[in-house]
Amino acid sequence: MHPLRSALAATLVGLLAFTLSPAVSPAQADHYEGAPGPVHAGNTFGWYQYGVFRQEFIGPKPAFWKKRGRGIVRTQNGMLTLMSTKRGSVSATLDLKGHPYGRWEIRMRARTMSTVKGGKPFKVVTELVPAGTRDQHCGGRDIGIENFTLGTNTVKSYVHTLPNSSYRGFLGRHLRNDRWHTYAVEVAPDHISWFVDAHVIHTERRDEALDPLPRQLKFELRAKKGTTMDPARMQMDWMRYWSMRAPNEKSIKAPQFEQSTFNGAC
Repeated sequence: MHPLRSALAATLVGLLAFTLSPAVSPAQADHYEGAPGPVHAGNTFGWYQYGVFRQEFIGPKPAFWKKRGRGIVRTQNGMLTLMSTKRGSVSATLDLKGHPYGRWEIRMRARTMSTVKGGKPFKVVTELVPAGTRDQHCGGRDIGIENFTLGTNTVKSYVHTLPNSSYRGFLGRHLRNDRWHTYAVEVAPDHISWFVDAHVIHTERRDEALDPLPRQLKFELRAKKGTTMDPARMQMDWMRYWSMRAPNEKSIKAPQFEQSTFNGAC
């Protein structure tokens, strides 16, 4: 073949391959024992079969996302955005009917916006908390989907049960400013499983760790009380909720949590 025709053919083949290749999101660029899976846990484990409640955060912030604390909660460029001040926490809670069981997943990033003299980094927290007007017990019945301190590279998950028990797990992650990750939790009558970037990381089956209670999603930039903080931002690209009706298409076998105590319950 003529060299010019050979080069043209190679170019066309490359363009065709590029066109047919699936897009790779920033979340897919991270690795946990290999690629994080096709898109996220909901897709990877087959949760979509019977519908989904989804939030894409396009347009004005829905009224059922309730802000609390000092700072700003708004939609911005298709993301639910929490912006803190230098003092106090700010949170957004989904003020809808809660669910005792189901699957929740988010795609999230966070960053420190600026540093101030003597300032401390915020904690970035996503939890399932008792829904509606139920007693919050100062966090004593929360399920932590993700919890990390800005500037560190370890993310924590947990289940708090009364009076003061905590079942928790830790995972090393690249958590630098604006690094996207997906986090999910599956709460079933006989287990709780935690997922990061479409991989199951922990599955807890001990009866004493299972606490059925209608819960709802809460995002928070958590400050240390009475402390000057480095202003921060937390952004959610989307969130999903599925029921437990669809069976998992992949195994959720994973190590159990380590048992500890949670002294903040009330």
